[in-house]
Amino acid sequence: MLLTDQDYLDFAASRAYYALFYVAEALLLAEGLSFSSHAAVIAGFGRTFAKPQRLDPRFHRYLIDAQDIRNLGDYGVGTGVSRAQLNELLSWSEEFLSAATAFLDEAASQRSQPGDRT
Repeated sequence: MLLTDQDYLDFAASRAYYALFYVAEALLLAEGLSFSSHAAVIAGFGRTFAKPQRLDPRFHRYLIDAQDIRNLGDYGVGTGVSRAQLNELLSWSEEFLSAATAFLDEAASQRSQPGDRT
């Protein structure tokens, strides 16, 4: 955590947000979906994964809240990102990546089942 060790909390929060964002984008791409804005990716994730509960809806909330935290750091809205906010964001990133990896592994496993003609 080089950025956090040097108190670059705003920049670290931005990088953690992008980790969440790119995980969501990868999940959507695996479904054949692509979007051109952050808001559209977040909304698409909500429609495709959270609303039908294919993944826990809390990950959609993480994306929304992470974007708000990123905006604090990137655009100087408010007082900047606190260490507590950053730690929470880093935890969300790890949790979301783990869940997405398991989801994609399961999907790949189902596609490669013997006798499957897809």
